[in-house]
Amino acid sequence: MKLADYYGRRVLVDRPEWQHASPAPPIEVLPTMVRHGRMIRCLRCGQETACQIAALPNNEFYCPRCINLGRVSTLNKFYHVLEPNQFTVVQPVLTWTGQLSPLQEKAAAGVDAGMTAHRHQLLWAVTGAGKTEMMFRGIAHALERGERLAVASPRVDVCLELYPRLQAAFQNTSMALLHGRQELPYRYAQLTVCTTHQLLRFYRAFDNLIIDEVDAFPFAANDALLFASRQAVKEQGGCLYLTATPGPALLRQVKRGRLAVSYLPLRYHSHLLPRIRLRLAPGWRRGVQRGRLPASLLNQLRRSLDAGYRFLLFVPHVADLAVVRPLLQTALPRHTFATVHAADPDRLTKVQGMRDGKYDFLVTTTILERGVTFPAIDVFVLGADDPVFSSSALVQIAGRAGRSLRRPTGTVCFWIAGQCRRVRAAVRQVDFMNRKGRAISK
Repeated sequence: MKLADYYGRRVLVDRPEWQHASPAPPIEVLPTMVRHGRMIRCLRCGQETACQIAALPNNEFYCPRCINLGRVSTLNKFYHVLEPNQFTVVQPVLTWTGQLSPLQEKAAAGVDAGMTAHRHQLLWAVTGAGKTEMMFRGIAHALERGERLAVASPRVDVCLELYPRLQAAFQNTSMALLHGRQELPYRYAQLTVCTTHQLLRFYRAFDNLIIDEVDAFPFAANDALLFASRQAVKEQGGCLYLTATPGPALLRQVKRGRLAVSYLPLRYHSHLLPRIRLRLAPGWRRGVQRGRLPASLLNQLRRSLDAGYRFLLFVPHVADLAVVRPLLQTALPRHTFATVHAADPDRLTKVQGMRDGKYDFLVTTTILERGVTFPAIDVFVLGADDPVFSSSALVQIAGRAGRSLRRPTGTVCFWIAGQCRRVRAAVRQVDFMNRKGRAISK
């Protein structure tokens, strides 16, 4: 393993390999776990476990919380080298030649200033506002300063979409992509794109960390990933959170003045978000089990297809896909589609097929609620009042429509069995951002 592989990372090495030799400077040897009475605390994920549960033979312990990244135990040590920022900056750093709207320019300037000052800040922008492009200026200036950066997201899909866009925007910068399915070995790079789980492997590595879709599962309300994000940043480093639907924890930090915030309630094409339309479908699930989809749903799907628009149809559960699929094949025999869910081994291929125009529509679970963009589509949700759909998820789902300048509107329709607080909250949030957008555009 090269010395650079230890920069800003905590690398696990078994005790037998190192017990007869001291690691050559400047490698630091750090503990992996700390015991407090009857609890053992993992220094990688920050989680505590009862000693009885975490016990190994001979009074040794391991962490069951982050074992999917490799077992951390008291038999190991972390080996770490302080981040030296050994990068060669090649000009031009920013190779993106696009232009921002005046509102995007203002938000981008705020992001840049925050990254320069290494502040902790929030960019609250509606879905489709062009958050990625608004990061470019701040990233470029940080790279020019010789800083090490990471762009992290809870979702693999988002990372896979961000990586080629960042490669195109920063063609002269060394870049790495890290996620659980990645087969390529780790390499030291100035700009890292990774899932938030991969942050557990870093320690005081990044001068600036950007977390996209910060409200998404599994990052939201995950103490281990929050701990990882704090550990991955240098002590004087900055952190930029990006989201269209900030949760209560972020909003509390904004209210208390601990988090600077920039707003962008309009999309890059300056159009408002498509409004969410609600349709009552009491007993829809019972009807589906009997071989019938709601007539209003089928009529809407046919209207979209006849108008030449593709769409995403969301259903609550994976089991619903198998039931709905044959009904759609019978009702829409001339159209090609696929079903997709988180555990689908062909998920990435199917999503790419939708991008390439292979399918007229996809039927999906919440896995496609964010981080994917298909131009000029409509968006429909069957059973939007199911508990699996949070209000933020519904806002993100609605935001898949209207993202293209070619068709900045789009139809968004939710079918519900009855009135639901989460659905009403999603409708209110979209309407609230549209009111702010109208006020700005006047």
